[in-house]
Amino acid sequence: MGQLWRYPVKSLVGERVAAVEIDARGVVGDRLWSVRDEDGKFGSGKSTRRFRRMDGLLELSATYAGDVPVISFPDGRSFRADDEGFDAALSAHVGRTVSLGKETTISHFDEGPLHVLTEGSQAQIGRALGRDVDPRRLRPNIVVATESGPGLPEDRWIGSHVAVGDRVVLAIRVGMTRCVMVDLPQIGLGREGGILKGIAEFNDSRLGVVADVIRGGVVREGDPIRVMAQAREAG
Repeated sequence: MGQLWRYPVKSLVGERVAAVEIDARGVVGDRLWSVRDEDGKFGSGKSTRRFRRMDGLLELSATYAGDVPVISFPDGRSFRADDEGFDAALSAHVGRTVSLGKETTISHFDEGPLHVLTEGSQAQIGRALGRDVDPRRLRPNIVVATESGPGLPEDRWIGSHVAVGDRVVLAIRVGMTRCVMVDLPQIGLGREGGILKGIAEFNDSRLGVVADVIRGGVVREGDPIRVMAQAREAG
């Protein structure tokens, strides 16, 4: 395995971690919190029935202190989510009245519990675009170290079960449909126009895959990944 990523707050920059626990919902703590406006819509890079585009979210990063998110602002300030004055600082940053809320009955996920990306696919889209694509733009949970050969390795896993480490089993369900967030500037990365258009032309707007969790457990960077039988055969 190449990398593990967790995003404590939806649509904020997340954290690379050495190990994570995975349960039926996905990486424990991943996108568990969201920025919400007065209408209850979740802050995002796009506007849909559930989400509302809010500029400036990718200028913020989130980590965990225990089970409480800590949000870092561009001016160097950091707030725990339970600090007095945090919602006011967050509202001032995004330019509207917002607060931070924990997921309840409405999912914060766009497509599914886990996003898996291979280094091979990352390299392929980079070659198609004629420039490197930083994996942070694609916001994966698991980056799998693979050789840079032809095709998109994880697309061949769709419909299969994949074992991660010595316990976790994932069902690879569908390709991950990309959105405008891949082009947006974020901490450490400037605006990079053309990535979304390139993915649309290269693989019908999909890059990486969505996975459901068949069996949870702890996974660590460096754990082996093994493609198992087709899901319908594995039961």
